Amino acid sequence: MEKDMGGLFNKTREMLQDGPFLKKALMIACPVALQGMLNTIVNMVDTLMIGGLGSTAIAAVGLANKVFFVFSLLVFGIVSGGGILAAQFWGNGDVKHIRKVLGLSVLLALTGALFFVIPSLINPKMVMRIFTTSESSIALGAQYLRIAAIAYPFLALTNVYVAMLRATNIVMFPLICSCIAIGLNICLNYVLIFGKLGAPAMGVAGAACATLIARCIELILVLGYVYGKKLALACGPRGMFGWSKSFVFRFVETSAPVIANEFMWGLGTTMYSLAYGRMGDDAVAAITIATTIQDIAVVLFQGLSAATAVILGHELGAGHLKQAEKYATQFFILQFLVTVTADILLVLGRWKIIGIYNITPQVAQDVNRCLLVFALYMPAKMFNYINVVGVLRSGGDTKMCLFLDTSGVWFLGVPLAFLGAFLWNLPIYGVYALVLTEEIYKAILGYLRYRQKKWLKNLAVQV
Repeated sequence: MEKDMGGLFNKTREMLQDGPFLKKALMIACPVALQGMLNTIVNMVDTLMIGGLGSTAIAAVGLANKVFFVFSLLVFGIVSGGGILAAQFWGNGDVKHIRKVLGLSVLLALTGALFFVIPSLINPKMVMRIFTTSESSIALGAQYLRIAAIAYPFLALTNVYVAMLRATNIVMFPLICSCIAIGLNICLNYVLIFGKLGAPAMGVAGAACATLIARCIELILVLGYVYGKKLALACGPRGMFGWSKSFVFRFVETSAPVIANEFMWGLGTTMYSLAYGRMGDDAVAAITIATTIQDIAVVLFQGLSAATAVILGHELGAGHLKQAEKYATQFFILQFLVTVTADILLVLGRWKIIGIYNITPQVAQDVNRCLLVFALYMPAKMFNYINVVGVLRSGGDTKMCLFLDTSGVWFLGVPLAFLGAFLWNLPIYGVYALVLTEEIYKAILGYLRYRQKKWLKNLAVQV
């Protein structure tokens, strides 16, 4: 035991003294985390502003955004799969195939967007009825969804280009674009929701319009940068399309499990919302606020997982397997240190954050208990971010990632959510605690898979 602790201490000290590693990790992780943090802050501001319209409005927009959530996971799956290939190709100095990855990712992302946009435009009330039986929430949610869904194709293109930029070590400009879009979104929210500066008071529809305008501006800025600077990604249709059979096969083999992973996981977590949505507007408002707050912690690990995938992808693409393994260990240590810090800050500061929301004492207490549940499960959840999204995917072990996420959600999370909500009649925080048991399951199996080292042997640059 003492020997193991001594070895861990030495590895931790080695990681903290490894200046080049920390510099590379933080140069990618910090902008990505900050970008995610800003997006989360926007969501919090949205919730705060919409909260002025009442709990029903919070619940309606929260449920309507579940459509966006599933869509964003589909897009994330596409860009993650593409990012794995792009990072390895960049490590191998292969710009030609990076452009092919870009083209195929664009095609898939826009096609996926249509499956969400069309039903949201044609019959948004039908879509809302998937999540709730509350007619008031359905009516308000439909108003929001019909407008917000128009932004999905713009978001899809932005995410594809941002993922490719990150894979080629360009992370600061996407952050700048996000800052501009977020600032615009907040300002427009204030103007359009409440009818300021001569604008009509549009309520939840105003929040949707603000999001749409901000997403359009963000895409324009990203494309302007890529093509204005004539970066490696700047190419016409000829460079993006015209794929060989071997390339398509490699893309599908690597990306399809990731796409399926994110979509199936997202569909499963949407089933959680079905359970929550039938527990009443107060329960939905509580879980919406709690998940918005906890996302502040989650974005830190999204940044670290992005850095893990990019850095390990570069090392694997260049054939530096020993270095990749060393970096993986250091990322796990860094993740643990950040997790402990984030957990302490969340527990100590939760009431100060809850206090900024205009909610009833009962809803506030439920938010508090949901956050304590999240804090309990945070170490497992954040380990999974680094291991599954970062380490295992970096080497193309995407089929195992698919198994871990989908089995965790569908075999544990979903059944327990419905049992807790409908059979056992648990409060919202009790159901949430049952749902998060999937993270323990994934952490155990994921660690065993990491130790098998298949992620070191499943490279994608051979096309």
